Amino acid sequence: MNKEIQLRKNIINNVEQVVIKVGTRLLTDESRIPILISEIAKIKAKGIKVVLVSSGAVGVGMNLLGLSKRPSKLAEVQALAAIGQGRLVALYNEECCKYGFQAAQMLLTAEDLKDRERHLNVLNCLHSLWNNNILPIINENDVVSVDELKFGDNDFLAGLVATMTKSDLTIILTTESGLRNKADGVLTDRISVVDKLTSDLKAQATGTDNRDFSIGGMISKLRAAETVCAAGENLWVADGRVDDILTRIFNAEDVGTLFIATKTEPLQSKKRWIRFFSKLEGKIVIDEGAVIALTNQHKSLLPSGMVFVQGDFERGDSVEICDRYGSVIGHGLVNYSALECRKIVGLCSNDISEVLHQVTDNVVIHCDNLVID
Repeated sequence: MNKEIQLRKNIINNVEQVVIKVGTRLLTDESRIPILISEIAKIKAKGIKVVLVSSGAVGVGMNLLGLSKRPSKLAEVQALAAIGQGRLVALYNEECCKYGFQAAQMLLTAEDLKDRERHLNVLNCLHSLWNNNILPIINENDVVSVDELKFGDNDFLAGLVATMTKSDLTIILTTESGLRNKADGVLTDRISVVDKLTSDLKAQATGTDNRDFSIGGMISKLRAAETVCAAGENLWVADGRVDDILTRIFNAEDVGTLFIATKTEPLQSKKRWIRFFSKLEGKIVIDEGAVIALTNQHKSLLPSGMVFVQGDFERGDSVEICDRYGSVIGHGLVNYSALECRKIVGLCSNDISEVLHQVTDNVVIHCDNLVID
């Protein structure tokens, strides 16, 4: 049996939770919604938990007002989202009820996932909806989102939701057949499986070809794939214009592009939070010996390995760990403030208490609170 065929089958056979994202351009025609929900109903009938991340509120609002071009002013986009969101969810719920379950709307901002307490509230709500056989439908809260609170696009939001919920598979439905090779600036054949996102592959991606209705494009899908695969799960990009595309994916057919997890073991919940959701408050630069100890030997970061400290962080904050050349090594929760770290840079662990005049931890970042990129 072909290796890629078996790979797809193995992934599908182990799916217990799936995040499905559908883009704005697929929802400009409201007749697509019954088709989508009928496919989701088949997946749910297998006992698989489903989250739907749906764009389209702004597009539906545009249709309701007879607009052909997405406005450039934030307030006008927010107004369209407010107009379209209710209509969109009503359409979804009407179709869901035909199959014996209901839909529930969840509108999120980036801060909802970055703040630890709100993050857990969102996660608990999702599990409660699943336990009651309800389909969660998630969208960015465009009505209140501003630049510092935005995810950027719903592809990335889908990747974060999948990472938060430890969903085995993320499916992004788009208007492309998948990631394609490029020759002389022209897109050619579809790439079936990607086991590593290289710079050459990223160069194949382009933004959306229709900004009148949507944002994102293949670039945003690769960004989502990097997140999901780094957490230890898989992501599949496929053509949502094909009516039975979800059925074909769950039959493990060679459609779209499948991005394979880059970690052999999925990250633990705490490390997911540190790596993908915690707000970075500073940076610690480490020497070559510390790089080897952290990346190859899975050790904790000692003060002797620190070279430079940047930022104004406190004990328990999240920081970025880099080598001398600026390459990011990982992320971790620090046991010391930035001021304390600067005092103990390069010291042996046994000297920390004497310098700081208190009984303290003998490591700067414990390996349990450290995630290597």
